[in-house]
Amino acid sequence: MEKARDLPGGEPVLRARGIDKSFGAVRVLESVDFEVRPGEVVALIGDNGAGKSTLINVLTGVLRPDSGEIFFEEKRVRFATPHEARERGIETVYQDLAVAPQLDAVSNIFLGREHRRAGILGRLGFLDGGRMRRETEDQLTDLRVRLSSLEKPLSTLSGGQRQGVAVARAVMWASKVVIMDEPTAALGVAQVEMVLDLIRRVRDTGIPVVFISHNMPHVFEVADRISVLRLGEMVAELDPATATTDDAVAAMTGSASGNGEAA
Repeated sequence: MEKARDLPGGEPVLRARGIDKSFGAVRVLESVDFEVRPGEVVALIGDNGAGKSTLINVLTGVLRPDSGEIFFEEKRVRFATPHEARERGIETVYQDLAVAPQLDAVSNIFLGREHRRAGILGRLGFLDGGRMRRETEDQLTDLRVRLSSLEKPLSTLSGGQRQGVAVARAVMWASKVVIMDEPTAALGVAQVEMVLDLIRRVRDTGIPVVFISHNMPHVFEVADRISVLRLGEMVAELDPATATTDDAVAAMTGSASGNGEAA
């Protein structure tokens, strides 16, 4: 495990206070507080049904909270749609990647955000393929994502390479926060290391990462903070430099208080 970093200062980029969310009679989130600070990886962990996906969906405009407040760059917001969150610089990499496997890397990264040619050609709908390819190459190089070809459909690439393209797309457009939902699930050892390294590189650009995972070794390898949800409540915040996997599991299951601070 890497030596723990000193956490950056500054106000949270994204902050939730007192979030409640129910589906019918089922309370999924109850008075949840959560924040993301610049230049950090904050892991969001919890057992199945803890409310992790619901919290992320509330933060990114997929769901509306029943009550509570969300602050973005110290201003109260309520994203009506995921598109609004993306426009503000919040990108999410979902477990199923949400890529178009029949398209190549360039087309995936610029899907829905294509550059048009200058002048009348652009007004007629012609795309600037050269510019998009150059920017894709630069982005993949910066993140050290290696592809055998930019022209191959993503369906022909390895799981790690597809994940790399999905992360590169998120970072290309995320100016404030990247959220990664189980990014190492179903990957081989070498591919997992590539994705974990990508998470570190994103963090080192100053963009904070919310890392959702069930894999405790991966969490402890890259996280600067660990927030623990249990049955819809934020029950603990752990420092991976001093806490253990047992502490994290105990907080998730409620079997003991662990060494973390109560949320």
